Amino acid sequence: FASFEQKSGQASTMLRCAGRAVSRTLALGRAANLAPELQIAPYVLREVASLEVQATSRALSSLRRLASPCSGHAIYEPKEIRSKRHFRSTGPAFSDTVSVEVPQMGDSISEGTIAAIEKKPGDAVAEDEVILQIETDKVTIDIRSPGAGVIGEILVSMDDTVEVGQTVASITLGEVAPKAEEPKKEKPAKKTEEAAPSPKPAAEKPAEKPAPKKKAPAAPTPAAPAPAAPATPRADAGQPRERRVAMTRMRKRIAERLKGAQNTFAMLTTFNEIDMTNIMQFRKQYKDIFQEKHGVKLGFMSVFVKAAADALKQVPAVNGVIDGSDIIYKDFVDISVAVASPKGLVVPVLRDADQLTFAGVEKNIALLGQKARDGTISIDDMAGGTFSITNGGVFGSLLSTPIINPPQSAILGMHATNQRPMVVNGEIVARPMMYVALTYDHRLIDGREAVTFLKRIKEVVEDPARLLLDV
Repeated sequence: FASFEQKSGQASTMLRCAGRAVSRTLALGRAANLAPELQIAPYVLREVASLEVQATSRALSSLRRLASPCSGHAIYEPKEIRSKRHFRSTGPAFSDTVSVEVPQMGDSISEGTIAAIEKKPGDAVAEDEVILQIETDKVTIDIRSPGAGVIGEILVSMDDTVEVGQTVASITLGEVAPKAEEPKKEKPAKKTEEAAPSPKPAAEKPAEKPAPKKKAPAAPTPAAPAPAAPATPRADAGQPRERRVAMTRMRKRIAERLKGAQNTFAMLTTFNEIDMTNIMQFRKQYKDIFQEKHGVKLGFMSVFVKAAADALKQVPAVNGVIDGSDIIYKDFVDISVAVASPKGLVVPVLRDADQLTFAGVEKNIALLGQKARDGTISIDDMAGGTFSITNGGVFGSLLSTPIINPPQSAILGMHATNQRPMVVNGEIVARPMMYVALTYDHRLIDGREAVTFLKRIKEVVEDPARLLLDV
């Protein structure tokens, strides 16, 4: 400590939040008004109003924190705080039982369904290890252990509905699960016991005399064909030939939103086709250099995202929404990209897509796509969005009419690229062509604006230099 005359100071910087374990050498915060500034030694943070320094004992006599615990972690409050040399203020030092509660899952989500229970009472858990999973309308959320210990109770069952703040499990921190007793290895039996007498071979039967050969009978007169045998009954006859399963929360929500969009919007779809020759040559020329420099592959999606961002600036009505009797025009471009996950369709958002580079778009799409497949995507990743892009071409779709993602007003549909005969300079040649579709809300967007928007995307994809020249 600075000197024996300094008795107190104000907490200026807190480096750890409530409920997190710390080691003896890990700083929790810093105290201002001390010369030099004091680095606070490890204690479990609770509520901080001020801190008091006792220089004689070189220890903090009180440390409180006025803050909520970390999101997604249970509150850890030891029964008493001990202050002595070489003290470790981690959870295992106290062996306290803590409750694990359902964390906040988003502004519009107040409940969820237990989708998976990864641990059972008596199992050992490490800090941040997944205990169970909660499925909501939008995402699946992992409930993790606040520290290392042993599961005391699991208070929920599969498919139970839980609310924010509800206790779902208890953990005894610091305990170690008892190891299962290993079965004793039996001593090998003696050789005399192992060597069992081999059974005597059965007496051989005397060889039978060959039967006398019979003369071949005369060819019989052809008889009338026998009636066809009755069909063999199915092996699963009488078994049910259909299954009934409950819809997941996410599937229910997807169904509600899509049907709601169909009932609310005046949806109309316009089509165009894009010659992919130039962009395929562009990708072939730069894909190796691009991957070497940026560490990600150059795909077609980044070109379409940048083309859509440019078109949204030129036709702002497509980037607007109807709110009651008003129209809200968005002055930013957040593009949602539809991704197929194992549990359903999700639409993570590329923030400020108009300001991202091609590499930035590809990196963000790869990251969000991986999170969607792993089930770690969060609600924040999908919140917002002013325009959507879906690519059915990865599954071989030739043409479709995508449905608007509420509350947005339009969605672009990409499709498979196929060789088709096209007339180029008066000659019929094979060209890689892609159909594109724009579904829009006709209440807000007129046909002229929709066609202009889709035509601009076609122009930029066929000639990416237009983005550089702004023409």
